[in-house]
Amino acid sequence: MKSLGVILALALAGLQLFAVTLVVFSSYFTSERALLEHARNQLADVGTNVIQHTKGFLSPARSAAELSTALAENQIVRREERELLEGLLFQQLRSAPQFAAVYYGDEQGNFVFVQRNGPNQYQTKVINVASEPRTVFIQRDENFVKKSERIDPTDTFDPRTRTWYMSARKELVSIWTDPYIFFTSRSPGITAATPVVGFDGVIQGAVGVDIEIKELSNFLAQLNIGKNGAAFVLNRNGDVIAHPNPNLLMTVGEGGTLTFPSINQLNDPIARAAFGNRLNADGVTVDQEIQSDFVYDGVPYVSLLMPFGLGDIPWTIVVYAPEDDFIGTIKANRSQNTLIAIGVAAVTGLLGLALANRIHAPVRAFAVRSALISQGEIESDAPMPSTYKELENANTALVNEISQRKQTETEFRLTFDMASRGMVYIDASTGRLLRVNARFAEILGYTQAELDGKVFQSLLNADEPDIMDEFGRNTAEHTAFSLEAQAQCKDGKPVWISFSGVFIPSGHAGKDYVVATIDDVTQARAYEETIEALNREVAHVSRQQVMGKLATGLAHELNQPLTAITQNTDAAQYLMAHRKDCGTEVSELLAEIEQQAHQAGDIIRALRGFVRKDGNHTTTFGIRELLEQARRLVLSEARQHATEIVIRKSPEVRVNAVRVQIAQVVVNLLRNAIEAMAEDHSPTRRVTVLTKEIDGHLQIDVEDTGPGVAEGTELFAQFETTKAAGMGLGLSISRSLIEANGGIIWYERAASGARFSFTLPLEEQTQ
Repeated sequence: MKSLGVILALALAGLQLFAVTLVVFSSYFTSERALLEHARNQLADVGTNVIQHTKGFLSPARSAAELSTALAENQIVRREERELLEGLLFQQLRSAPQFAAVYYGDEQGNFVFVQRNGPNQYQTKVINVASEPRTVFIQRDENFVKKSERIDPTDTFDPRTRTWYMSARKELVSIWTDPYIFFTSRSPGITAATPVVGFDGVIQGAVGVDIEIKELSNFLAQLNIGKNGAAFVLNRNGDVIAHPNPNLLMTVGEGGTLTFPSINQLNDPIARAAFGNRLNADGVTVDQEIQSDFVYDGVPYVSLLMPFGLGDIPWTIVVYAPEDDFIGTIKANRSQNTLIAIGVAAVTGLLGLALANRIHAPVRAFAVRSALISQGEIESDAPMPSTYKELENANTALVNEISQRKQTETEFRLTFDMASRGMVYIDASTGRLLRVNARFAEILGYTQAELDGKVFQSLLNADEPDIMDEFGRNTAEHTAFSLEAQAQCKDGKPVWISFSGVFIPSGHAGKDYVVATIDDVTQARAYEETIEALNREVAHVSRQQVMGKLATGLAHELNQPLTAITQNTDAAQYLMAHRKDCGTEVSELLAEIEQQAHQAGDIIRALRGFVRKDGNHTTTFGIRELLEQARRLVLSEARQHATEIVIRKSPEVRVNAVRVQIAQVVVNLLRNAIEAMAEDHSPTRRVTVLTKEIDGHLQIDVEDTGPGVAEGTELFAQFETTKAAGMGLGLSISRSLIEANGGIIWYERAASGARFSFTLPLEEQTQ
């Protein structure tokens, strides 16, 4: 076992030896580079500090603009109610001292502007283009009480012509303007603007918030960057917008307007040298930190350029300081520092050995106390021996962890016991019930005590698979799993249960377990069986309806062979009665009678196979025979509408499905194609049926030369139909039947009309 005391002693002695070796044998240049790197890190920290300070300074402006916009868009404050809107802007202005003004302009040119006008004084400017007077100035105190009001008939201000409004209107998102000198206060500032969009998506106006950024210059002036270092902020166009000396930030531009000075014009030669020749035609393009050194007037400096890092605010921070602010003392006292380091190393090395045991004593006491708590020999809130603050914090965390664990265990126990669903713990290695709740016992008619220790498999029907096999398939991946099984109640009554379990590893061999929820799904399964029976009944009724529509045509089809049989029988009788040598003629008549009888039989067999009430048993059958019988059923209707039905020749393929259901689907698709072409008066009326094997399935295509399906028609949905007298159930039932037989059905536009396709599993795919 490792001793902390020995480790501390060796660590202290080793650190002293390392310190002496580093001081004695490291070169001056190595020390210099390390300190300069430290200086650059300090510059980076200063830049980050400026960014964080400015973020906290500017973020409320955008939040205030977006809040006001949200209130206006949702009509919590209606834009037409000018006084309420003014009150909202007034409250936003009061909420942040860095705000200079808050205002709203709309698409008609109306404008509400609230600004500070001295200590605890505010001025509102209201422009209403639809009324006279157009412009009104209102003086208010900090409680929003009106003090005075005046009219300015000469004011022609239009918010729609201002940069903040046009930018927000164009971008349709919150924007920041470039910094500029406020006209009224002659102070540097920036505007956050957010568009107001109505529920119809039409721009209504924009909300703006002015912030004076002179506070940023004041913050820069207070920074301590070495002894003589400084920082300043550039806009993307090279203008200096914040500087420790605010007096350098204003210059007179064209037309006598006040503007920011460019970095090339700034009256601070050291700042210009720190930035260097990095201003080009595209402005300032700094997208990552740039470290550089420069010399001004014989003095070496270190500098750092950082992008601002506030999303859509394209500013750059420049931080610089003389090298001697960081390494000047090292240069002057290099020899003295070396001797001091050696002396300190020697003294601290000796003291370290003496202090190691003293340092280790409280740690040892804490370790003993932690062991006693873990063994339950003392309470977690027992008084703690005097020790270090860090160990006291660790003790507090340990006690909190114990309390939280106990609370969690209590909450879980109550949740388990009082759950409205059955819950069980099962030993993953033996299958025995470790714990059950009252609801599970109620489902099976036992008491909780009677179920304790029972093997879960013994509660299931004897025909159910071994649940331990299910554990083995799922616990290796620690996955959740579910199954349904039939269990036996205590009184012998069967009950269907839904089992949803998850494997919980304990970390100890043979201690893993499964937590599962159990639901009684007996009633649900009964409902499912009822629904399945109703679905079979609906499909059967649908077949009968189809046969009702085909009845006339089928009667005609049957009448033809029956009439031929009758006529041939009469002719044979006549010949036999009046002619003695008539054997050949009678034989021919009998052969034709046989042919016509077979034709009538084929029609009757196809009809009986289609309308019979099937038990939904899957069988193996040839698809070509079924297609021919379906063709026979709709042949009369096809002839009536001058439609040709072609079944492309292909080898007989056997599939596994419920035969009568597949016949119903084929008849539905053939009749739909015939009716679509008839209603559209298509000049060419042909239905082509072809089959092909794809990936272990048989695909059947029913393609016509009709108009296709209109755009927007939701095929396969119940009660969706394009027929004037249709119920919209044919394709919906067809999809249900195909999916129940393990296939899929779909529609696609064909070159000459519509193509409906479906798949069925081949014979060898059935297990």
